[in-house]
Amino acid sequence: MRRMSPERRREQLIEVALEIYGRVPPEQVTVDDVTGAADVSRALFYRYFRGMDELHVAALSTIVAEMVDRISLPAGESVADQLRSAVEAFFGVVERHAEAYVALLRSGSVISTDQTDAIVDGVRDHIVTLLRERGGITDPSPLMAMTLRGWVALVEGASLTWLQEQKVPRDELVAWLCDQLAAMLAMTSHHDGSELVLE
Repeated sequence: MRRMSPERRREQLIEVALEIYGRVPPEQVTVDDVTGAADVSRALFYRYFRGMDELHVAALSTIVAEMVDRISLPAGESVADQLRSAVEAFFGVVERHAEAYVALLRSGSVISTDQTDAIVDGVRDHIVTLLRERGGITDPSPLMAMTLRGWVALVEGASLTWLQEQKVPRDELVAWLCDQLAAMLAMTSHHDGSELVLE
């Protein structure tokens, strides 16, 4: 067994779990599956994780960190172009971790817990904050706040459906989601005068 630093060994176990999740629904993965694939003992596994629930949280945190790192709206291009790039990045991450992503967000999943829900909420907050910052909205109206949250929920729901069915080409779905936000913002502006223009 190769000697690794504690940090690297923990990362290895997470990486192995994510690799297995790509083939097996996360709720079916056992400690033995992980230790066998990582070529480590159960005793070593339990030095880093109290059980699979804790490993699931660590794995989700890794996915979320990748997502937050890749989803950005840097100044330069138009907000609309940056939005499209951000949605593309989002779909790139969820497609790469499809099994884990679906299991973690699916209602009733045995690996969906208050802790994992809080981690997922962090991604939602990140996206809403980016849109507000780029749109220059410091104090959104109630309808604007609901619009942004509602759109993030739409993206999330669409991604789950797409991963399970893939009946729509990814680039077409990304374009549709961006157009949906523009339409939702226009309707919100019509109702209360709030303005976040994606140009």
